[in-house]
Amino acid sequence: MQIPTGSGSDWTTKELLAFNIRVANASAPAFFASTKLPPAPVSPTILNNLHIPDGPLSKSDRQFFQYLRAAEHATSGESAVDDFAAFILRMLDYDDEDRVVRLRKEISFYMAGERVGAKADVCVMNDLDYLLLVKEDKRQQSSDDPEPQLIAEAIAAYYQNNFRRTRAGLPALPPILMPGITMVGTAPIFYRIPISPQLLEALVTSTYPKEETIVLRFIPPVANAETYFFDAFKASMNVMQSKVAPQVQG
Repeated sequence: MQIPTGSGSDWTTKELLAFNIRVANASAPAFFASTKLPPAPVSPTILNNLHIPDGPLSKSDRQFFQYLRAAEHATSGESAVDDFAAFILRMLDYDDEDRVVRLRKEISFYMAGERVGAKADVCVMNDLDYLLLVKEDKRQQSSDDPEPQLIAEAIAAYYQNNFRRTRAGLPALPPILMPGITMVGTAPIFYRIPISPQLLEALVTSTYPKEETIVLRFIPPVANAETYFFDAFKASMNVMQSKVAPQVQG
């Protein structure tokens, strides 16, 4: 098989096949290694209303519905879905302690000996590490599948985390599970992406890895198709507060 090269923003299933990477659906117990998730730390106003209710609202509740409405009515080229995702992460305190939420962050890594780029729509990071990545599903605007691009960004993030650690005189990271999210409108889908030094070496040398990399994907269950995006968001709130990003929340 010919090993492709190119920007992480151009990754498709071709790159996943070339580097022996497969995405597999997982149940909640398999994805989280638990049958019980913590309760969603969100106000009842958000959880019980599809649209902004009448009457006074807290600042965070008001902003939630404003970002939600903008994301639901976003047109081509707008960043409303990214803004919504960033707001949710901040609302859930993913930017506590030394962490920040960044938008449209450029990340680079190596393929076939060449430096190539990737761009995270939203990410959580600190001074040393990328901790969580978010990619918007833009298939209403183009045919690009966000999953291969999210995986490329996770590989780039792992490369950069190790590069920064080397410069800081710290030991390199062992194999890790990088948490990721794709946003289908306002509905998130969750991923646990294994990244190892062996996978990085395969990309740098354009060789086919002997060991398969299996990325777990969890799609929150939704009962009502008519309210899919909002119900998926509500079903996801306790997910986002749980082990989806152990480096962040743990």
